[in-house]
This record gives sequence, structure tokens and C-alpha cells, in this order.
Amino acid sequence: MTTLELPSITAEQPSTLADAPQWFTDAQNAAWQTYLDSPAPSRKMETWRFGELKQLDFDSFTPAAFADSQDIDVAISGLDETSAQFIFTNDSLAHAEADLPDGVICLPLEDALQQHPELVEKHFMKGDSKLGSAKFAALHKAHLSNGLFVYVPKGVEVVKPIEVYHILAGDKLAIFPHTLIVTEANAKVTVVDYFKSAGDGAGLCIAMNDLIAGPGSQLNYSAIQDFNLSSKIIQINNTTAERDSNAKAFTLNIGCAWARNESLSLLSGKGANSDMLSLNIPSGEQKFDQRTFQHHAAPHTFSDLLYKNTLYDKSKTVFSGLITVDPGAHFTDAYQTCRNLLMDDTTEINSMPGLQISADQVKCSHGSTASAISDEEIFYLQARGIHPKKARQLIARGFCVEVIERIGNEALEALVLSYVDAKFATIA
Repeated sequence: MTTLELPSITAEQPSTLADAPQWFTDAQNAAWQTYLDSPAPSRKMETWRFGELKQLDFDSFTPAAFADSQDIDVAISGLDETSAQFIFTNDSLAHAEADLPDGVICLPLEDALQQHPELVEKHFMKGDSKLGSAKFAALHKAHLSNGLFVYVPKGVEVVKPIEVYHILAGDKLAIFPHTLIVTEANAKVTVVDYFKSAGDGAGLCIAMNDLIAGPGSQLNYSAIQDFNLSSKIIQINNTTAERDSNAKAFTLNIGCAWARNESLSLLSGKGANSDMLSLNIPSGEQKFDQRTFQHHAAPHTFSDLLYKNTLYDKSKTVFSGLITVDPGAHFTDAYQTCRNLLMDDTTEINSMPGLQISADQVKCSHGSTASAISDEEIFYLQARGIHPKKARQLIARGFCVEVIERIGNEALEALVLSYVDAKFATIA
């Protein structure tokens, strides 16, 4: 079967995953109906305010998982030391290697559904897609054919990061990767998702994550999005932080013509901590849309969001964030900061931070700032023999470092900075 014979991802119900448990098959069938029944995003929806609705025409994309196989040539730029590495090309597993502690489950989702169906069912897509893309979350579930399942049992630490590559190859193809990570009590793990293109073909990625940090555990997740400039991505990240846990999620956006990230963090247990970090460097006419929700459902919880955007040329960013503190979630600390560095006066930013507090004795703040590099800053560096273009790049790099240093893993921080430097090198 050739790619041209494949149906559109929006026109025909996809085949359910072979050999999957019945509950998963039923979920996929129900998801397709939900997709058909759900209204398309519109300007009337607050969750799509300032959004790029014209980017949502997916009719021309076909499922990559059923396209012809092909030789893939793509540079893999990752960490030197890892506990496991998985490479998916067009949603099909191309490479896997792992050296993990006893009891840790780290499998392609297709295999995990067969070998650990009850464990997957307990945690799979339990969060709400309330930030605007519920229709596309249903499309993701209906088409889902693979991804990664990571389960770390009680008291186990996975010292080195787990890497997962999602490579999109071909033209007008769509992938639907899913990453499901569960840490039991006092466990610890770091997982890195990479999103890359092989070639210049237009691609679509609708990705979802379930990140469940059990009591007292530490779950660190990073996503590095470096698709080509003909591609689009919707990424929905659902994090649950249970009692005394620490959950950290970081996203780097440097690729894609259009990227929409929806990040939801539920602090469900007393003493839970959540860090939400993002760094975005759009140039040309790239458009990055970010929606966040910090949900404090228990007392004595802490969340801190720091998003930074460095914009060039005619690029555009949207940030809409909401902190919600439930009744009874007293002694909550919640912070939300979005900072924008405008490298050209032709860029556009739209920031909409917000608070919704229904408890007492809380500390909450939100804010958004925008600034440009001043002539005085450039002059200061020129006086020390630095060319103006290099001076601008150094200032922009320094602006980005604050977020990168919050990742908390030196090797990963260095890798992210190398991606940032590579992006800066492409900007005139």
C-alpha cells in the first residue's frame, strides 16, 4: 500500500491496535466518535483566543504508521549516557536498548498493552484535556499505535535518563506518539522526548503525555521539539503530582511552522510540588501557542511556572495560563511568569495570565513581561570588542539560560543549550 492510497486521518475511522486488550479497543472506538461529535475550535472559545485556527486543517494528512517503510537519514543529537534509548520512526519502533534496574518496566506502548494491560489501563489518559484541544486528544487516542510506557516501582531510582526519539519521515504524514510515565512511592526517573524530522516533508504530530508522580517520588520530563519548518505539532501534557512528590516538565520549541502546547498540572496530594518550564525561540513566521493550567487540589502544595520566549522576525507567541486553587487547598504557593524578549519590532506576543482562588492563606502571583534589547546593552558589549550581532546573540542566550538551569541535570542542560545555540546560528 502506498501513502497516496491511505485515507485522511480525519475522514475514516482508523483500525484499532492489533492484539490490544478489549478495553483499549473500546477506548479507541469511543475516541473516534468523540472526535466526530466534538465541535471544532472557534474564536468564541477562550481557549483559542489569539489562536491560529487556520492551522487546524488536517484533512490532507494520512497516518504515518501505515505508510510505506523507507530508509531514514536523520542526525540523532542526544545524551552521551542513558539508561535506555528508543527510536520510533513514523510511530514504528526502529531501535531499542536498555540497561535498567530490576523491576523497572520500559516498553513500547504496544508491547506494554499486551504484557501489562491492567497497569496501563490504570493510568492511561485519565487527565482532562480542558485547554482547548479535547477534539484532537480524541483524534490522538483513536489513531494511537505506539509510544513508550515507563513504570518505576517503589523506592527505585533510574540514575541515567531514558531517551525517546519520535522521527517523522515523508510528506503529509501524521504521527500520534504517547508517553506514559508512572513513578511509585519514592522512585525517581528522568525521561527525554525528542521530536525530529527526516527530510523536508510537511508533517503533523499530535502527541500526548501522562506523567504520574507517586507519593514522595521525583519525575523529571523534558521535550525537545525540533521538527522541520513545514511541520505542525499539538502536544498535550498531563501531569499529576501526588503527596510530597516532585514533578518537573520542561519543553523546548525551536522547530515547526506552528506548535501548540497544552500543559496541565494537577497537585492532588498534600506537599506536592510542580515545576512547569518552557523555552521557545521562534523566528521567520513561526507561531507558538502555549496554554497552561496549574490546579491545586490539596493543601500545602507548590507550583512554579516559568515560560520564556525569544522572538525574531515576524514570529508570534501566545501564552494563556491559569492558576486554580480549590476550596480547602489552603497554604498553597503558586507562581506563574511569562517573559518575552523581542528581538525585532515585527514580532507579536499575546499573554493572558490568570488566577482563580477559592482558599485562604495562599501565596499566588502571575505576570507577563515584554522587553527588547536596548542600545545601551549593545554599546556596552561593543565597547569590549564584541560585534553587534554577536552581542545580541549573547544577550538572548543569557535570557534563555535561566530556564535551562532549572532542568536540574547538567548533561541535559548542556544538550538543551546546544540546541539553542544551533537555533541561534540559523538566524540572520
